[in-house]
Amino acid sequence: MAKSGAVIAVCGHEAAYGRALEGRLDPRVSIVSSGRALFRAVAAHLRRGEAGVVVPMTLGREPGLVADTARTLRAVPGAGPGTTLLAEPFGTAQHLVAWLRAAAGRVADDSALLVTAPAGDPFEDAELYRVAALVRRYGRHALVEVAFDGGAPDPAEGVRRCALLGADRVALLPASFAPVDAGGAPPVPAESAGPLMPASALRRVLDERVADARRRWAEHGDDGIAAGLSAADHHGHAHTHPPGEGHEHGHSHSHPHGHGHEHRHHHPSADGADRVIGSIA
Repeated sequence: MAKSGAVIAVCGHEAAYGRALEGRLDPRVSIVSSGRALFRAVAAHLRRGEAGVVVPMTLGREPGLVADTARTLRAVPGAGPGTTLLAEPFGTAQHLVAWLRAAAGRVADDSALLVTAPAGDPFEDAELYRVAALVRRYGRHALVEVAFDGGAPDPAEGVRRCALLGADRVALLPASFAPVDAGGAPPVPAESAGPLMPASALRRVLDERVADARRRWAEHGDDGIAAGLSAADHHGHAHTHPPGEGHEHGHSHSHPHGHGHEHRHHHPSADGADRVIGSIA
């Protein structure tokens, strides 16, 4: 029987392919990028007789990372039932809204907020605008703008836009695991309000995802891979509800995509977001 204990954090652009998490997780956690690096890491653990849990390090804007991870795990030779589990992603867009609201709560009310993240594909970038709109809707800051590292507008342009809209100072909120820099000589004071989460919270949430994956396997025989394959079509780990069904609930259910385990959806209502914030405080 395989030994338990191996944990692999697989990273995409939200975590700078692993660089943004170096030194912030438990040293026993393997931090790898998706694709070949993940394949090699899983294969190495299997050769040592270690059962592994793989956690996609996305905050909800990178569903393709979950699907790619599931495909990679299916391709590793020698992986038998229960030897490698795919955990739920580290966070969803709903979690991201809550965590950004917590970060915004530490920023002065008269400061503009610039929500920043590495650029992704058009769908992922559009999601960041939606997230920022919810942060503004349920927060107390009048001006909330968006910027992309490696995209347009970039953080420097985002700060200039905030200044043109009347901001006297700007707080940069990282909506990713990566640090944020305004760059250049900003027209108004601009400082990072990050990181999004302290290292202690990162480790705690990661531990929760790993524990949930192991419990799901023990109770339901579900390794998470089948569900992960459908994540990129918006009905996988981070699926949404139709209009009128957006409420927080915990339930056991069985979807066509095959994950019949109990889980909880956190929607960005004022009360619901506060409950998610409290879970990592």
